[in-house]
Amino acid sequence: MNLSNLKPAKGAVKNSKRIGRGTGSGRGGTSTRGHKGAGSRSGHSTKIGFEGGQMPLQRRVPKFGFKNINRVEYNGVNLDTLQALIEKYNLTAVDFDALKAHGLVSKNDKVKILGRGELKAKVEVTAHAFTASAQKAIEAAGGSIVKI
Repeated sequence: MNLSNLKPAKGAVKNSKRIGRGTGSGRGGTSTRGHKGAGSRSGHSTKIGFEGGQMPLQRRVPKFGFKNINRVEYNGVNLDTLQALIEKYNLTAVDFDALKAHGLVSKNDKVKILGRGELKAKVEVTAHAFTASAQKAIEAAGGSIVKI
């Protein structure tokens, strides 16, 4: 087999319908467009979602829910993640820049410290928000919290 004898698989290539080439072709006359009406004219197109006058799906389905514009989205960081970070990099303070530098948050994120796991190191943790259990655990380990 080489480039000179390549050909498509059997049945892969079909001839296109040649319409409007006289009545003998079987597709002359109206050229498969039916009689009269907008659909038979050149340049006709229907709107997206138009179902021939039937109530469209997007109008049949009920609306629900809403988006609270005042909601504050926090990126959660758990205590066990903090402990692993402290052990790996020998940190004495964990702040937003440290979390960003090690890929836990992005520059526009707000950080909330969550209470999963346990913290053994005495560190100063700086974040936008803390859960009650996380705050208790940090203070129990001898550390302190600072809210941004």
